Amino acid sequence: MGPGIGAYLVLSVLLFATGTVGVLIRRNPLIVLLSLELMLNAANLALIGFARQHGNSDGHIFALTVMVVAAAEAVVGLGLIVAMSRRKLKLDVDQMKQLRG
Repeated sequence: MGPGIGAYLVLSVLLFATGTVGVLIRRNPLIVLLSLELMLNAANLALIGFARQHGNSDGHIFALTVMVVAAAEAVVGLGLIVAMSRRKLKLDVDQMKQLRG
């Protein structure tokens, strides 16, 4: 049958905590984006686990929506990183005062 919902949730919490630590500790914007992707994938794992437990496809639809948002976030974030590196700006999250609106 496979693992139960508890195993999926424990793995999801561990992945989410790892992503949170990466966002809070690292200052490189590329690592921060990767950590955000890890957090979104942890949420996807929890959604798929709950969908599997309940036997419907609602979690799958939400997971696909999260993947679309993650792809859009990655495109915009990587575009900003490339633009900053072309201008030879320092790639430090704490020193990005020019992006404030």
